[in-house]
Amino acid sequence: MTTFDTIIRGARVVLRDRVEQLDIGITGEKITELSKRLTAGEATCIIEAEGLTVMPGVVDIHVHFNEPGLASWEGFRSGSAALAAGGITTYVDMPLNGVPPTTRPEAWEMKMKAAANQSYVDYAFWGGLVPGNREELAPVSQLGAAGFKAFMSEPGGEGEDIFARADDHTLLDGMHELATLKRVLALHAEDEGIVAELGAKSIAEGKTEPMDYVQSRPVEAEVVAVARALKYGEQTGCALHFVHISTREALDLIAEAKRRGQDVTSETCPHYLTLTEQDVVRLGAVAKCAPPLRSSSEQEQLWDALTSGLVDVIASDHSPCPPSMKQSDNFFEIWGGISGAQSTLLIMLEDGHLQRNIDLPLLGRVLSLQPAKRLGLESKGEIAIGKDADLVLIDWEKSTILNTEDLLYTHKQSPYVGRTFKCQIADVFCRGQRVYNSESGLSPVPIGQHIAAYSASPIEAGTEETS
Repeated sequence: MTTFDTIIRGARVVLRDRVEQLDIGITGEKITELSKRLTAGEATCIIEAEGLTVMPGVVDIHVHFNEPGLASWEGFRSGSAALAAGGITTYVDMPLNGVPPTTRPEAWEMKMKAAANQSYVDYAFWGGLVPGNREELAPVSQLGAAGFKAFMSEPGGEGEDIFARADDHTLLDGMHELATLKRVLALHAEDEGIVAELGAKSIAEGKTEPMDYVQSRPVEAEVVAVARALKYGEQTGCALHFVHISTREALDLIAEAKRRGQDVTSETCPHYLTLTEQDVVRLGAVAKCAPPLRSSSEQEQLWDALTSGLVDVIASDHSPCPPSMKQSDNFFEIWGGISGAQSTLLIMLEDGHLQRNIDLPLLGRVLSLQPAKRLGLESKGEIAIGKDADLVLIDWEKSTILNTEDLLYTHKQSPYVGRTFKCQIADVFCRGQRVYNSESGLSPVPIGQHIAAYSASPIEAGTEETS
């Protein structure tokens, strides 16, 4: 008979295709049993969870923690603390805006050192594709990179060793190499020609207000870039993942490529689903991002795409910076990036499940299962026997108002401050260890571990994971 270290008793458990009232048995770091009633041993810790819902820990494959070099923006300790409090138990950190960016083995080792013993939850890293680093892709891949990231528009930043835009030659060259390495290429898809021309024209005309910025990065810029990248991916056989997609038209292009058999996935973010371009005007710099927030009609089309199975992944694109970089009379000069990862799960539960009746298993798939599968994080992403005991307990009887002092980021900035959520994250477990409790707060010691990724899987076109 299995001896359990912990039993979570009587909760509604969100599985990949249904919700069922079950006991969850945990032994060591793993889920070892799911049953209507489990027998406890003398030393078993019982967590009474009747009336609560247990979801798989969120796998956020798009965060920027800015180490090494820019921990003053957001470091592993503060960033992972915010994630733990928000029900995110695994994250994949982007190769920028650290100094140096993670584009070669030496930079990888610097990042590994910076993260060691600093993370409250588990983590993996993206590598970067930039001009001139094709020879570095294989060694970074061998170190366990979950995938690689490239920008089709200028990412911004200053100095000699910054993350640079991938021109067409770099993209094609890199895709050929990554296809050989069987690695996913994540793409920031905005056409540089379009956004550079419109941005320069707007600034020259003295049009530098929030809506001027929004209009300088139109839907067309995203759609043109997605179409070009899909063409290159088809030519090279490289697996693609499009980050922070903001438009239905781009999602439709990606879905059509999937139907043709291309290995490609899509991601959108909570801010595109819960904020609009009017919030850029209302909130200002805290709501600036690229691609920018879109119209309310575009937002409704994103929700429809989500429920139709066209969105594979929900990720935060948590992109912090010091408050001084959010201050300028010229909106184009303000650093673009939304700090929001701590609120990802609550937003999707509130706006998705409670307001739009989106099934919890679907949310579990796009927040946890499919991002884990896409990047080969095999032990993560669902509540199932043999998987890591990464679990989030949701209390539907308690509301949460997000106050500035509740934010655990280095800089307490978020467009969601003041929002009321009609549920609360009660407990968060990472590999069977409690890392956050709504009453006692964070665990005293960060227990997160690095996860090397050596394989990845496509997600079938137009389908939802049900088996």
